[in-house]
Amino acid sequence: MARSQQFSNVVVAGLAHVDAPHVVTSEQLEARIADTMVRLGMPAGTLIGLAGIVERRFWDNGTKPSDAAAMAGGKLLADTGIDRRDVGCLINTSVDRDWLEPSTACIVHHKLGLEPEALNFDVGNACLGFINGMALTAAMIERGDIDHGIVVDGESARFVVESTLDRLADPTCDRDLFRASFATLTLGSGAVAMLLSRRELADDGHPFNGVVSRAATEHHELCQGQPDDMRTDATGLLTAGLALAKRTWVDAVDTFGWSADAIAAAFIHQVSRAHTRSVTAALGLRDDRIPLLYQSYGNIGPAGLVITWSKEADAGRLMPGDRLALLGIGSGLNCAMADVRW
Repeated sequence: MARSQQFSNVVVAGLAHVDAPHVVTSEQLEARIADTMVRLGMPAGTLIGLAGIVERRFWDNGTKPSDAAAMAGGKLLADTGIDRRDVGCLINTSVDRDWLEPSTACIVHHKLGLEPEALNFDVGNACLGFINGMALTAAMIERGDIDHGIVVDGESARFVVESTLDRLADPTCDRDLFRASFATLTLGSGAVAMLLSRRELADDGHPFNGVVSRAATEHHELCQGQPDDMRTDATGLLTAGLALAKRTWVDAVDTFGWSADAIAAAFIHQVSRAHTRSVTAALGLRDDRIPLLYQSYGNIGPAGLVITWSKEADAGRLMPGDRLALLGIGSGLNCAMADVRW
């Protein structure tokens, strides 16, 4: 049985996202490595054909992860109207960080003008980080440690994608390097922030009922990344990830009473077309209840799932009482699934 955390006094009181301003197409990326693709026998349109990603977004040059996270956090504070003095904790969950130290969270804490008493720290767990941040914040609220907490995530793919393009454009690039680096070209940029609150302090909040988690850390070598380089065994990662997701899904169904028809919207970590279709089929989810983001935004890491959710909320496509399933997985491998009632 997966590890389960259940909450009775925690609500999602606000969501906010910020889109990176520069649209970069897959055709533009392929143009930079055209000679290598011809030499290796890769047809034009491979990135769109295999991943289904037409474009992604980048921030301005020089934008740091803390800048992006603070933009989303500032929008969240403005939209919710919460007093900064009432925020008891800020957790940053970005894969991308300004520095190894200090934490990116402390920089965002400063930029948002939060109180000195407000806890602040980073949580890193690859693309699962945001759900982990939600669970940690909710546990503090449930225990009575804090009344409100903010989780932020700012991802900036520009540096790692451009560094990868430089390597792939080199005449020494072989098929093995191209294959291992391919997933890096699916990455995109974006930022998101969430306010979690004690139920009685946010009358219009949305109950966060709990999360189940499971690990398969024997697969920790399938995807390994540095700030300028990420290497992925895409086939191995998909196979192992699906197996872990199916085991976690069984536990989530048992814990939350889920079924494909009962879930109004499933927000899943989106990597590519093949990944999204495989997860949908493996878990028996309904295609029409999975809002998609990857085609125009790429893989935005831990921010992607929540940005998709925030966009659906802004568009008015979520109805009161809707049951929402958050399905996250991160290289390592770790998986978590969370239940929210809109």
